[in-house]
Amino acid sequence: MKRKSSLVKFIILTAVTVIALVACFVQFDVAPGGEVHEYGVVSSIKLGLDLEGGVYAVYEADEANPGDTRMNGTVTQLTDLLTARGYTEATVVREGSNRIRVEVPDVDNPDEIFTIIGEPVDLEFVLSSDGTTDGETIFTGDVVTNAQAGILNGQYVVSLSLNSEGAQIFADITSAHTNEYIKIYRVRDGVREDQAISTAQINEAITGGQATISGDFTYEEAQALADQIMSGTFSVTLSLIESSVVDPTLGENALAAGLIGGAIAFVLIMIFMCLFYHMMGMVACICMLAYMALMFFLLATIPLVQLSLPGIAGIILSLGMMIDGNVIIYERIKEEYSNGKSVVAAYHAGFRKAANAIIDGNVTTIFAAVMLLIFGTGTVSGFGLTLLIGLVLSVFSSLVLTRWLLKWTIAIWGTDPKLYRLHRRAGFNEADEEQWVPQEKPRKIRRMKAAATAEGPTEVVSESTETPAPADEDDFDKLFGSIDDDHNGEGGNNDET
Repeated sequence: MKRKSSLVKFIILTAVTVIALVACFVQFDVAPGGEVHEYGVVSSIKLGLDLEGGVYAVYEADEANPGDTRMNGTVTQLTDLLTARGYTEATVVREGSNRIRVEVPDVDNPDEIFTIIGEPVDLEFVLSSDGTTDGETIFTGDVVTNAQAGILNGQYVVSLSLNSEGAQIFADITSAHTNEYIKIYRVRDGVREDQAISTAQINEAITGGQATISGDFTYEEAQALADQIMSGTFSVTLSLIESSVVDPTLGENALAAGLIGGAIAFVLIMIFMCLFYHMMGMVACICMLAYMALMFFLLATIPLVQLSLPGIAGIILSLGMMIDGNVIIYERIKEEYSNGKSVVAAYHAGFRKAANAIIDGNVTTIFAAVMLLIFGTGTVSGFGLTLLIGLVLSVFSSLVLTRWLLKWTIAIWGTDPKLYRLHRRAGFNEADEEQWVPQEKPRKIRRMKAAATAEGPTEVVSESTETPAPADEDDFDKLFGSIDDDHNGEGGNNDET
């Protein structure tokens, strides 16, 4: 590979890495539709409850095993309830077979969250002839799909949406009982509350599954009634068993401490690599910077990511595995050079022999990360996700970026072993030692079908006309080009590039 083209590629990749890192930390003003918004990659990463502060609550179903369908439906309903009130960063996940964990980060008024969610109960819609006495129960809250505050004819109202079953029942009842009343009761532990949360008169037959509760509401009263109705629409009956408020100051301090610790470790690793591996260490440092830029971008763009303290630990762990992969490669290169190979040949052999160890080590850890992601909950699942992302980037950085950069580095700065801190083994004698030379691969024998002759069938054998390749040329070189123009500088003591 020519020195000039290698230098251009090296500069381009390094410049892109630096620009990407700057873009991660610098905020830009974006003005879609005339509104000015600050945007930055790092600032757009969603933070977990332990870093940003907020509220969490754990609810347990009254049944030991309510089933996946009903539990998943309840998770969806809780998510919709919080999203409708503006808490789009809220996280609602299942814990085990009968528990649901709700986390709402960055909350100014924690009491409002508990008011919105409340303690989920059942609902009963009861027919009343005069608005005071109770008649038959029409249906329960499981037929209500949505309840929200709105405005109709200049007044605040509560709009109800029913499923197909509830819509049919509601149409029959309202058609037969016009001018009577429907009362909505909350039911706790199978016992109906004494006071109805709403008593509405039936003015007309209501079909189509859409109903409106009107009255002399303020917006807050209409929204509170909608929240009470929604809290009784869950597919299972839930009980609040645990709740807490996390101070955002604690999260800020934890985040600052984690960032400072990560930065110190980052600098120390860079110093170590440069001292012990010289130019190869410089390549590892550039790969670390590229790794971090890619990591920040993926954390900001993958919807499932919510960064927490265990997530930061997963990032640092995967970064360590990336550096460990570089160390394995460099030690193999040093070993190959110490045994008599040239710098170029040692480069090829080092990557080839280290690849399997790096892939095996990362793949087994990837399996563990996937298991944490599937079976873990909360911060455990977050740790598994960031670890999984980091491991994929680790393999890419070690086996692809490092190889590109080191190949270009050798082409630019030459093959002086001192630049790479390479040494022959003790007692090595260039003249006396049998030097390593590439061996030709055996020619392929192509057998053809037997041809009939006067003397009987004869098998025709022909030799392949393929040109044998040196032993150290591998798939990477076939894809991206060899470090040598003519592939002849890989063996013996030829250190020319």
